[in-house]
Amino acid sequence: MGSKALRLMLVAALCVVAAFLASPVPASGADAPICLDCHETNVDAFAETVHGFAECLDCHVGADSEDHPDVGTKADCSGCHEEEVSQYKLSIHGEMEVVGRLPGDGCASCHGEIHSLVPHDDPESATNPISIAETCGACHANPDLAADLGIRLVLPMEAYTASVHSRAVQRGVEAATCSACHGSHDIQPAAKPSSHVHADKVPETCGQCHGNVTAVFNTSVHGKAVAHGIRDAPTCTDCHGEHRILEPQHDNSSVSATSIPKVTCGRCHGDLALTEKFGLEEDAVPAYEDSYHGLASRSGSVSVANCSSCHGVHDILPSEDEFSHTNPENLDETCGQCHPGAGERFAIGAVHVLPEDPEHTAVYWVRIVYLWLICLTIGGMLLHNGIDLFRKIQHPVPRPAASEVEEVERMSIAFRITHAMLAVSFIILVHSGFALKYPEAWWACPVPFVDAICQARGLVHRTAAVVMILASLIHVVHLMVDRRARRLIMGMIPNGDDLRDLKGRLEYFAGKRKHPPQTEWLSYPEKLEYLALIWGTVIMVASGFILWFENISLRWLPSWAIDVSTAVHFYEAILATLAILVWHFYAVIFDPLVYPVDPALWTGKSSPARYLERRPQKAGPDDEPLDAPADPS
Repeated sequence: MGSKALRLMLVAALCVVAAFLASPVPASGADAPICLDCHETNVDAFAETVHGFAECLDCHVGADSEDHPDVGTKADCSGCHEEEVSQYKLSIHGEMEVVGRLPGDGCASCHGEIHSLVPHDDPESATNPISIAETCGACHANPDLAADLGIRLVLPMEAYTASVHSRAVQRGVEAATCSACHGSHDIQPAAKPSSHVHADKVPETCGQCHGNVTAVFNTSVHGKAVAHGIRDAPTCTDCHGEHRILEPQHDNSSVSATSIPKVTCGRCHGDLALTEKFGLEEDAVPAYEDSYHGLASRSGSVSVANCSSCHGVHDILPSEDEFSHTNPENLDETCGQCHPGAGERFAIGAVHVLPEDPEHTAVYWVRIVYLWLICLTIGGMLLHNGIDLFRKIQHPVPRPAASEVEEVERMSIAFRITHAMLAVSFIILVHSGFALKYPEAWWACPVPFVDAICQARGLVHRTAAVVMILASLIHVVHLMVDRRARRLIMGMIPNGDDLRDLKGRLEYFAGKRKHPPQTEWLSYPEKLEYLALIWGTVIMVASGFILWFENISLRWLPSWAIDVSTAVHFYEAILATLAILVWHFYAVIFDPLVYPVDPALWTGKSSPARYLERRPQKAGPDDEPLDAPADPS
């Protein structure tokens, strides 16, 4: 081969090399030498990223011009991600970017710096489920930016971070993130029908993970209302919350046992405007809160029935629907979850009706009768004792020393023991009982804080009731075995002397007497209180046992009998408490003749001044004095 041929071959080889050097190759080695003359980019590191196969000009469209200080330098993602870019331009973020109100640098604001992107499933990726909340929070957790852009949500990232979804994601469990609910590139304001979190689409969005629940919800009265476009109908987020969704067992969950009646269901069903608009029961929520279930729930009990216990959760249906949990045909099964063996009698009686509603006939009249009885009885007591106190202050009765009167034992040891048992049990019963009725009252503390204490309240109440019953039985046995005690009780029967004593007392009240008249050792004040004690104990024990053993009671009685027993128990408790405060406390504490307290409670002998009001004591058999207590109760 000649020298000419060798020269031609050398020239050809040089041309091939030159052509190869001039041809495009991946960004890590093609445009890079040229671009790197001005731009500092780690070519080797970029080659390892998700975009390492791309050339510089694939993203930086128009950057092939040597003179491009301000033109074509921003990355254009539409070359490969056309659909995503199209969605983004129509999204709220895209619209804000067009008008120059969106901070950051377009796609890179969420996905990160373009030369260092890693795959979405890489934990280091800004759009990985573990990181997405932090990525969105860069803007949405900025209060200044939120105020500038009119974003009304307060600390959404903080709320989401505390949610059950966020905690699941951090554990590596697939769960809802910002983009799972709001979308990725097509995010729209919630008010827009196209938004994934628009009220109409919330069930569908949540159904991506909770498909079975959504299917049930869609057949419920709420789901059907949402499907018909009724904006007031609750969707998933109305009950469970939006960003701070917590498990039902969490104390702060909107669907926890204690939150459901007032915070969740009560928000709509307790709203007068909504109940009138849709023809719902206006008193359903206050009636529930006034019931035993509601009172126990307000006290903090998580085991007592709430709205969802009876009506269902996602499968709520009108009561006339044959599949509804509250259909009369299904009540024995529904209520039987807590009241086994109660039977069909649960269907006999009104539900969610306040005592003052005439629809609840029996309870309505119990309330009316007791209110009149309380007003007349306690009013009469206040008038009687008020005038007596005024007259004794106006004309004080000299209080003799103990040595100046012949003291007689008015309360034997047996009476003092039963009196102490009654006094202690009565005080406990009053506090523990009214603590259930008024759980938010300051004096109810610490009763209403936790379920265990709520259950302890019931145990304490019933234990005190047993003590009171035991004291009553001891009293009866005492009367059976003690002859003097029996003679005493016979003296508790009203007679003509009581009318004479009352007449003299009224004359004293009217100013016709300067000093109170002398009365029998057992006069009308003691007799009235003793008979009231018997009456009240029988009423409270009978109604209390019906409520204590409600499952057994409901085998024989209709459900309205439980409501009547509840009303009787409550109003009788008010009457008894006020009677003790107004009538009994005046007799043994505030009456000027015995103030500050009648010592008969522990010595058996009354205050010396009390003897001035009594006629000489009648003798019993064999001239024995009758150990008549001022108040055996």
